[in-house]
Amino acid sequence: MRIDIITLMPELLESPLNNSIVKRAQDKKLVEIHIHNLRHWSKDKRHFRVDDYAFGFSAGMVMQIEPIFLAIEELRSQRHYDEVIFMSPDGERFDQKTANMLSLKDNIIILCGHYKGIDYRVREHLIDREISIGDYVLTGGELPAAIVTDAIVRLLPGALGDEQSALSDSFQDGLLAPPVYTRPAEYNGWRVPDILLSGNEAKIRQWEYEQALERTKRIRPDIFGS
Repeated sequence: MRIDIITLMPELLESPLNNSIVKRAQDKKLVEIHIHNLRHWSKDKRHFRVDDYAFGFSAGMVMQIEPIFLAIEELRSQRHYDEVIFMSPDGERFDQKTANMLSLKDNIIILCGHYKGIDYRVREHLIDREISIGDYVLTGGELPAAIVTDAIVRLLPGALGDEQSALSDSFQDGLLAPPVYTRPAEYNGWRVPDILLSGNEAKIRQWEYEQALERTKRIRPDIFGS
């Protein structure tokens, strides 16, 4: 898989995408992640500006259409991309189902917005999907892009040490994950549930399922039974 991220702030992506599981997945050649500075496509070779004032009376600066168009066109001239994604607070809400779907793609582009937004013609003509990580506004799309990339990459076969680990994550089966415990079996008078120490796999699996149901119904009734 290949993920190309177009951004004004490449440094914001360097740490989260070069550590832990995402770094190991790159080292294993499971994914290529390429970060592109949008200013590379600026026609202003003195200041490398890629923004301008909005038409009308809107406050704030707007990312221009030309450098974004040139960046996407250059990448598309080199290979086919399954999706061009724009990180936007008013996009579709990102969830595990979307992460699963995107992890099956071969090549995707993620565009990070900044300032007051991007020229709307980009969204009308160049973008296939708009994704939001929540109903709030951040300084730019870099942190959301890192979140989406992390969620996708950890699903790639071989990215995790235990292939079954991702399948038991919260939301994979529409439920929150059940409680998990480790040694010692008792600490400060607090005991691990006896069923988990029984060695009876069938009963433990049933207990985990019941706990997942109970936790989902109590904590996330909005997704329970959906």
